[in-house]
Amino acid sequence: MARLTRAEQQARNRARVLSAARKEFAEHGFRDAKVDRIAERVDLTRGAVYSNFPGKRALYFSVLAEGAEHVAQNVRSEPGHTPRAVLGALARAWVSRFPLTGRPSLIGSALTPEILAGDANRDAFAQLMRLNAILLGDALEALEPPSEPGGRRVRVAESVLTTLHGARQVLGIAPGFVDPFTVVRACERLADLDLDDAWPPPRLVYAPSAGPVDREWSPPEVFDAVRRRTVSLAGDGVVAVLGVGRLEAAEEALRSAPEGVEVTAVVVTDDPAERIPLARLAVADLCGCLRQAFPESAWPRLRVVFDESGRIAAAAGVTAVGDATEAAVRVEDGRITARSEAPGACHAVASFDPITAHG
Repeated sequence: MARLTRAEQQARNRARVLSAARKEFAEHGFRDAKVDRIAERVDLTRGAVYSNFPGKRALYFSVLAEGAEHVAQNVRSEPGHTPRAVLGALARAWVSRFPLTGRPSLIGSALTPEILAGDANRDAFAQLMRLNAILLGDALEALEPPSEPGGRRVRVAESVLTTLHGARQVLGIAPGFVDPFTVVRACERLADLDLDDAWPPPRLVYAPSAGPVDREWSPPEVFDAVRRRTVSLAGDGVVAVLGVGRLEAAEEALRSAPEGVEVTAVVVTDDPAERIPLARLAVADLCGCLRQAFPESAWPRLRVVFDESGRIAAAAGVTAVGDATEAAVRVEDGRITARSEAPGACHAVASFDPITAHG
């Protein structure tokens, strides 16, 4: 048998640690779980566990993210074809994951407290909810375009996500109170809400300009978390590099880009060990349900990629990433033709006109 390379051995150990940690968290919950017991389960040292995951919370978020992605990858369902039908189907997929006993499992019960344990993770999760509202709103608009020019359905999406997350939170503190059928019916009726939702927000007038450039574009192959498949960034489009504190800017790229231009949000952070798994979890949580409820023709246009290593950001010329990063590039014929790095960069690059830029 051929010897494993160092990278292969590290990947194998990481997978074994995740499997052992899932069992430990399921049996003892987050607070009573012990890293030493996780290490014993796979015959590794405590140090070997920490070499893969710098802390128990990072390991916990990774376990939950892997579980959510496994569910999202294997969904099969008959989608709806009207806003009311798809929101009902989305809600049914969501509540189907509620425990039959009416009590949350030990493995997931600590998620909210651990998000709230620090401002950085709480702020990141708030932006992840905004990103999910953009994804869901975009899918609703693709299914049934708003009748008014500039209209959008992001606020309806926010109302749906508030209802679904709220139901899950109440389930944890008041077992038996939440009626899944009522949650589904409520989400169906949210499709008919008129929330006077329009684009663009006034602050876009303060967006910086994008500078024309001519630079080689050689990104690595990536995985789109929305469609759950490997994609290439080599084609023409807009690539937005966004810290977890600036994810709402993805909508500026999406709505400012010309029709038919591919838009990708590349998620980065200064704490990838904790906040990338948290981001993976949040997106998989929604998109697993969204892909069951909506026909593929109405799946969000926005692609979402997690850049834990920073390689994609570096290809876009972003040498240092953080939670507040906002940078964007325009790609045409395998070259970067426009770039901006500042708040408002997504709008500036997506709306970049090379003819105007060159006078």
